[in-house]
Amino acid sequence: MPTPQTSVLAATPVRRKRWTERVPVIKELRQSVGLQRGMLITGLVITLLFVVIAVFAPLIAPYTWAQQQTADGHSFGTQQAPNALNLLGTTVSGFDVFSRVIWGAQTALLVIIAAIVCSIFIGIALGLISGYFGGWLDRLLVVVADAIYAFPSLLLAIVMSIVISRGQSTLGGGIMATAIAITVVFVPQYFRVIRSEVVRVRAEPFVDSAKVIGVPTTRILLRHVLRNSTRSLPVIITLNASEALLTLAGLGFLGFGIEATAAAEWGYDLNRAVGDVTSGIWWTSVFPGVAIVLVVLGVTLVGESLNDLADPRLRLRRRAGGRKKIAAATEGAKACDALSDRRESK
Repeated sequence: MPTPQTSVLAATPVRRKRWTERVPVIKELRQSVGLQRGMLITGLVITLLFVVIAVFAPLIAPYTWAQQQTADGHSFGTQQAPNALNLLGTTVSGFDVFSRVIWGAQTALLVIIAAIVCSIFIGIALGLISGYFGGWLDRLLVVVADAIYAFPSLLLAIVMSIVISRGQSTLGGGIMATAIAITVVFVPQYFRVIRSEVVRVRAEPFVDSAKVIGVPTTRILLRHVLRNSTRSLPVIITLNASEALLTLAGLGFLGFGIEATAAAEWGYDLNRAVGDVTSGIWWTSVFPGVAIVLVVLGVTLVGESLNDLADPRLRLRRRAGGRKKIAAATEGAKACDALSDRRESK
C-alpha cells in the first residue's frame, strides 16, 4: 500500500471534537447501545426527575414540611388515609406525607451536593500532593486513608454527626453536619483514586519535559498532572451520590439525622413510620421508602453504565458499522491463520 507523504499529512486539518464528544455523560450516551443504553437513559431520566423535583419543591409541594393545618386553620389530623386534602395521607405527627416526600428530595440533593463537593476538593488536594511529592507525607496520608476506609462507613458517619452537630437541629446546621460526616467517609476514596493516577502520570515524559524547561511546580500539578488524573471521577461521583443518600437515610432512621421541624428527611420519616406498619397504616412508610429506592436506583444505573463504558473491555460496539468491523476483523484473522498454516505445511 502507498504510504502518504508527510506534506499531505501536514496539510490535513485536525478535526476538533464536538461538545457532545467531550461532555462525560453525553459522550458515553453516544457510545452506548442496546440494553446498556436503556439502563443509562433510565438512570438519567430518574436522576433528572429527582433534581427537578428537588429544585422546584416550593412550587410542587402544597404545604411546608412541618405544616399541620391549612391556611384557614383546618387541622390535617394524624395518620389520616390519602384524601383530597392530603394526597398521600398524613404522618403520626400530623404532617402531610406528599409534602414531606417532595421537600425530602431537596434535603437529599443539598446533602449530596455538599458532601461530594467537599470530598472532591479535599480528596483531590491530598491525593495530588501525596502522589506527586511522595516521601514520608505520602506514607502518612496513605496509612490514615486506609484506616478511615477500613472503618465501617455508617458507624463513622454516626460518630462524626454526633461530634459535629452537637444536637443542632437547624436546617443549615443539620445539612452541613450530615454532609461533613459523609465527607469524612468519601475522602479516602477520592484520595486513593487520584493518588494512583498521579503516580502514573508523574512518570510520563511530558511531566519531565515541563520540569526541564522550568515550569513552576504549581502549574505542573494543575495543568499537566491534575488534568490527566481525573478520568474516573464522573463514575465515582455518581456511585458516591447514591451512597451519600443511603448514608443520609441511615442516619435519619437511627435518629442521628435532621429533625422533622428543621427539614424533611426520608430516613427520619421511615423511623417514625415503623410503629404504623403493624397497625396497617402503610402510606407513612411506603412513599418515603419508594423515593429512596427510586433515587438510588437511578443514580446507580448511571454510575454502573458509565463504569462499563469507561472500560474498553466492557464497552459495546456501536450499531453503525460495529458488526461489520467485527466481522471484517474476524475474517482477517481467519485469513492470517490460514496463510500461516500453508507456510508451515510447505
